[in-house]
Amino acid sequence: MDETASFPIPGESVPLSPAGRGTNPTGVRLYNERVILSLIRRHRALGKVDIARLTGLSTQTTTVIMNRLHADGLLTAGERQRGRIGQPSVPFSLNPDGAFGLGLMIGRRSSDLVLMDFTAGIRARARLTYAYPLPQALMDFAAREIPRLTAVLTKEQHARVTGIGVAMPFELWNWEADLETPPGALAGWRTFDVTRELGQLFPDWPVRMCNDATSACAAELTFGRGAAFHDFAYLYIGTFIGGGVVLNGSLFPGRSGNAGALGSMPILRREADGTASLQQLIRTASIYRLERRLIARGLPGTDIWVSPDDWSKFAEPLEDWIDEAADGLAQAIAAMLAVIDFEAVVIDGAFPVDVRSRLVERTRRRLAAIDHQGLTDALVVEGSVGRDARAIGGAALPLLATFARDFDVLFKE
Repeated sequence: MDETASFPIPGESVPLSPAGRGTNPTGVRLYNERVILSLIRRHRALGKVDIARLTGLSTQTTTVIMNRLHADGLLTAGERQRGRIGQPSVPFSLNPDGAFGLGLMIGRRSSDLVLMDFTAGIRARARLTYAYPLPQALMDFAAREIPRLTAVLTKEQHARVTGIGVAMPFELWNWEADLETPPGALAGWRTFDVTRELGQLFPDWPVRMCNDATSACAAELTFGRGAAFHDFAYLYIGTFIGGGVVLNGSLFPGRSGNAGALGSMPILRREADGTASLQQLIRTASIYRLERRLIARGLPGTDIWVSPDDWSKFAEPLEDWIDEAADGLAQAIAAMLAVIDFEAVVIDGAFPVDVRSRLVERTRRRLAAIDHQGLTDALVVEGSVGRDARAIGGAALPLLATFARDFDVLFKE
């Protein structure tokens, strides 16, 4: 097989591109390069023989492609591995300095801006907190901080910045009641085009946008432990909980792009007085519920966002919130498993690592107490990317657009 032939990857999904992969030598060469980069990202390091075996390409063709990627600065060669039959193998891994992406996460209470390298390392970051997001304030934040973040790069590295990715909730104007904003405070988002405005500020870079929960799911799948599972449901708990669905190793957007809107799942919420009501998961397992518990105790709710890595002082309100959230999550997971027998359910969020561990463990216990007749058990595990998942997913958008083989799935409408 030569470089002008496309190929399947055993055990992996290889979606066809609307651009017509395989119709010309240049298109297939670029596709083969992307597949090889995706394989190396998934396996961390691979030799040329391993790549040839996984792809079905000839060793000669694999060598030509990998040498080119190495010369382009996208791959780095490791130490020769001796002790095997035949020639010593040289493992190749992604070069962290091979490419960079900028990620802007626009949240309901805070915004994060990160400069990320080719292996998801955060080189620089900035954070902005607020009572609610306003378009111009976010553009001022980006205009001020992006030059500061990219100043850490050399001239050569700066030329390897692939673009800006924005991760944000859709239809922000619909959240005024839950965010308790003044009436009409978020109306400006109805007509504000984030990608156009950022593109005018930074015309040298393409700007891409994706739903924040989908971006977080993409980050877990691409850079986190999600890559170990063929199918999983993903739950990201921010101000409001969101989610994503991964099937056959790829994000599944659904016919409208709204698959994984797990926060909208109805569950039974139990109140302190013993009553219960049918509510969406978003009104049980979301951080704004903890914020309201703190305010009811006379504590500043803003402490959640100002101190995102240490919630030890929240004590009893935090314990009550974990209990409420775990109860809702367990009900939602049981409902998910009745539809798709996921291998795993991954839970992550904008909270400290110890809080994530407590929440996941409590959720496992609550799930075990639910009637499982007819359901296939799934692992309930912690995410591995953490509170930066949405920003990392945003920064990954231009990188995936340039180098990944299955990027289209993020942008299906």
